[in-house]
Amino acid sequence: MDTQKIYHEMGISSAVLAFCCSAEEKLKPRFAAIDAIAEYNQAKVVAAMQKNRVSAECFAASTGYGYNDIGREALEKVYADTFHTEAALVRPQITCGTHALALALAANLRPGDELYSPVGRPYDTLEEVIGIRPCKGSLAEFGITYRETELLPDGTFDYENIRKSINEKTKLVTIQRSKGYATRPSFSVDQIGQLIAFCKQCKPDVICMVDNCYGEFVERIEPTDVGADLCVGSLIKNPGGGLAPIGGYIVGKEAYVENCAYRLTSPGLGKEVGATLGVMQSFYQGFFLAPTVVSGALKGAIFAANVYERLGFDVVPNSTEPRYDIIPAITFGKPEGVIAFCQGIQAAAPVDSYVSPEPWDMPGYDSQVIMAAGAFIQGSSIELSADGPIKPPYSVFFQGGLTWYHAKLGILMSLQKLLDAGIVKPEQLKID
Repeated sequence: MDTQKIYHEMGISSAVLAFCCSAEEKLKPRFAAIDAIAEYNQAKVVAAMQKNRVSAECFAASTGYGYNDIGREALEKVYADTFHTEAALVRPQITCGTHALALALAANLRPGDELYSPVGRPYDTLEEVIGIRPCKGSLAEFGITYRETELLPDGTFDYENIRKSINEKTKLVTIQRSKGYATRPSFSVDQIGQLIAFCKQCKPDVICMVDNCYGEFVERIEPTDVGADLCVGSLIKNPGGGLAPIGGYIVGKEAYVENCAYRLTSPGLGKEVGATLGVMQSFYQGFFLAPTVVSGALKGAIFAANVYERLGFDVVPNSTEPRYDIIPAITFGKPEGVIAFCQGIQAAAPVDSYVSPEPWDMPGYDSQVIMAAGAFIQGSSIELSADGPIKPPYSVFFQGGLTWYHAKLGILMSLQKLLDAGIVKPEQLKID
């Protein structure tokens, strides 16, 4: 059976397949460049594992207090060496990216301190963490204030107002690398480095923290290579490689990471406790696979941008721009487009493919959200997934794919659903 025939059996028309394959053919040089980055990052991860003498004994499960868990300790050294930092905290007790960020903020801010974002409003779920939207246990309830500076209309940093905003109370600057549910460009590591340098110029002792979600292994360097004091992310995104069943990481300067450990467990205990309960092998193996998995997701993102831009939809980043995370945002301008796209991604999933996602009132968001995620790990956004808020401009955010071929299938199926729904017309599938 040839590939075309099996795609047809899965419900993908000849017109959709031909249109998408014509876009793919033009992307081979960019795909080769992505493979080169993956090769470098793969070597970087293996070197860190070898340096820290990872052994089969590191995969053993610990229970109870988790004292003397050699696998946990070695893994944190592997992360610290990969990110070129003094210390790391990599734990299954960190439940998600939002938890990791909340942990880092609460651990390093005190009553009377000010948190500052020079890149505009952070991701939706952080609004309640900070207290922008009132919530029990928010930073605002503990007397921590918040200030932000919007990006300029062209998506660049407003240095003039950043300088005016940083003051004697500013304790921590948070920089979100990826776009979240905004349609702005994501930031390169070099751009983040320039922003950090400027903030440090304004206040040398300010802590600069980067939300690195969706950005790990996209480039050869990470924010900690350009001055970030803390870097935070989720293991059910890029660095978990699709194998980590839970977890988050914090890397950076030892004093700040230590604060996080005391906040995660308790004062006096810190990093010394925290059983790993049998997840160590998946943590190690996922991190080992992550550079290759991320490369497949990047290819899928570029492919999606090229396909949907040719159909006349706005895509950020566009089809030719460089990539600094794994997410393209595709704007349909109406909710039906977002819904049909997500239903296509779900239909391409290996798990729960027969389910049709619908918008719902999801905790932490101020509008209904639709999520397509037929994943092996619930909510894993390094696996093929798509989501978006049902509000103007009605954009969908696509990410993941443990392999390039699965990411490709997802885009084929999404376009088929849009065609079936009449949102894309047959005449639009002309090949140039």
